[in-house]
Amino acid sequence: MPWRTRGAPQRMHAGPPTLLHPVGARLRKTGIYPNADPSIMRSFAVSALPLLLAALLTGCAEASTPIRTVQQVDLPRFMGRWYVIGIIPTRLERGNHNPVETYRLDRNGNVCTWYRYRADGFDSPVKLLQSTGLVVPGTGNAEWKIRFFGLFKAQYKVGWLAPDYSQVLVVRDARDYLWYMARTPTVPESDYQAMLARAGTLGYDVGRIERVPQHWPETDAGRDTFHGDCR
Repeated sequence: MPWRTRGAPQRMHAGPPTLLHPVGARLRKTGIYPNADPSIMRSFAVSALPLLLAALLTGCAEASTPIRTVQQVDLPRFMGRWYVIGIIPTRLERGNHNPVETYRLDRNGNVCTWYRYRADGFDSPVKLLQSTGLVVPGTGNAEWKIRFFGLFKAQYKVGWLAPDYSQVLVVRDARDYLWYMARTPTVPESDYQAMLARAGTLGYDVGRIERVPQHWPETDAGRDTFHGDCR
């Protein structure tokens, strides 16, 4: 679900997108440097390409085999921090450690999304990616279009949601990506296995779902970095 990227201050969210995942428009470094880093932008453009292609080319699959969402999502209750537990990753999300999605309603009623992660290891600096979730009318807030680059939109569907809003399974009709998230960094093994069974019922190849490395608490300067300012 991610895409605005920020590097953390040396010795400090991104994701993913969201997508859950792949998301955001402008990229820039954190701290006192407001200008975009060209190398980061080039790398990000390459990393985001698979998702862009998915957003553009899977329309037919999504239209022909829709996944039924939950009936209703209480949007304010859904906001906040979600730890990514299991995933079929986009290229940008592969190898990420301690990924977390944070949702906040912006002044226009859209979902300001921040994906925070550490690339390739728990000791890597925190990075942030920003995107915007646009709720699809008539879906009970259970389907969004995640906008990144200020132009492209990717599907985001709440395929399952725990009654107490403690866990969620975000899916796509194309069955290409998946995000299993929780309010805590870990879940009981029985819950994880139930998620796999649920994903299989929805038509996913569960062999592609990966456990996400989560290890908390963090102790470095980025430990409290989960989101930036919503525009």
